[in-house]
Amino acid sequence: QVQLVESGGGLVQAGGSLRLSCAASGRTFSSYVMGWFRQAPGKEREFVAALSWSGGTTFYADSVKARFTISRGNAKNTVYLQMASLKPEDTADYYCAASTRGISGALEGYDYWGQGTQVTVSS
Repeated sequence: QVQLVESGGGLVQAGGSLRLSCAASGRTFSSYVMGWFRQAPGKEREFVAALSWSGGTTFYADSVKARFTISRGNAKNTVYLQMASLKPEDTADYYCAASTRGISGALEGYDYWGQGTQVTVSS
């Protein structure tokens, strides 16, 4: 059974940085795509970033490009989202997701989801 557990959320001032972690377990993820999504209050869940585990290919939403970085950790089955130059509009619940299909920004392309971690950016 695949489990994804996010951590690292919190309150940060605008312009600050935060690193989210996603610990994945239950499978060998070498052929998976890992993604981060977010959902702000009253809005739909949206794509943030994705990483192909084996090849290291990355893909970002335009709204976070050059500010956020998705990466694999040295620890087994860990994915990070390094967030810099945070803005109040980045405030949302952030979710880690795993896909057995190709790299994608579509919610329906992901098979497994974590419970989310909250990020609040104050102005």
